[in-house]
Amino acid sequence: MIPNAVKQAWSEGRPTLNGWLGIGNPFTAEIMAAAGFDSLTIDLQHGFLDYSDAKAMLQAMRASGVTPIARAPWREPGIIMKLLDAGAYGIICPMVNTAEEAADLVAMVRYPPRGNRSFGPTRVSFSAGANYPAEANDQVMVLAMIETGEAFANVDAICATPGLDGIYIGPSDLTLGVTNGRLPAGVDRTEPEMIETIKAIQAAAKRAGIAAGLHCGTPAYAAQAVGWGFDMVTIAADSALLASGSRGAVTEARALLGSGAGAGSGDKPSGY
Repeated sequence: MIPNAVKQAWSEGRPTLNGWLGIGNPFTAEIMAAAGFDSLTIDLQHGFLDYSDAKAMLQAMRASGVTPIARAPWREPGIIMKLLDAGAYGIICPMVNTAEEAADLVAMVRYPPRGNRSFGPTRVSFSAGANYPAEANDQVMVLAMIETGEAFANVDAICATPGLDGIYIGPSDLTLGVTNGRLPAGVDRTEPEMIETIKAIQAAAKRAGIAAGLHCGTPAYAAQAVGWGFDMVTIAADSALLASGSRGAVTEARALLGSGAGAGSGDKPSGY
């Protein structure tokens, strides 16, 4: 089986860069995969895509060698097992609030005797190389999202779950949960109370000997998070990159062209 490069990096003490895919399109996934990320996560929870999209995206990403991860829409065995069978090397699961839920999640990604994953590696038996059934339990990774007040209260017990490879912080839901909506949702938190909360979750993961991941909005914040000890940082999402790149190009063009450029006129340059 082709080794899980992200798990290998963590075992060597090297942090990894993760990208986020929310656009259900194999071409955008292929472009992101060629950018040099260590891993890419296909977002089936909030992304504008479904399982049919994810299949083609996994195929498009294969040539790059990037480690494919999927965020499941929920802690539900059917879709989690299908994503693994399609080729995902890792599962990020939202809204894991207790140690019991974490243990249930782990069982979904491990074959017996370490779990209850159903056997049927349809595509992954080809994409992952030989000996997948014997090595998958060790190579496939599973991360529980810590993003509610309840999960934060139970973080030590969740992190101590046997077989859990790591936790992943969703700052938006975490902020809403631990402040009961007092602070607005968003990534790259700067409030002292939220920084303290994020660092406390990372410390719980370290005590348990598992990895800690953080969803970031900028490379600068991601670098700061690595300085705090995070093992995986998400630094860019396809939709955000497309939006910012488009806005930047238009803003620069209008500044260079001056007031003569019609704002949003829809006129096309000659040759179109």
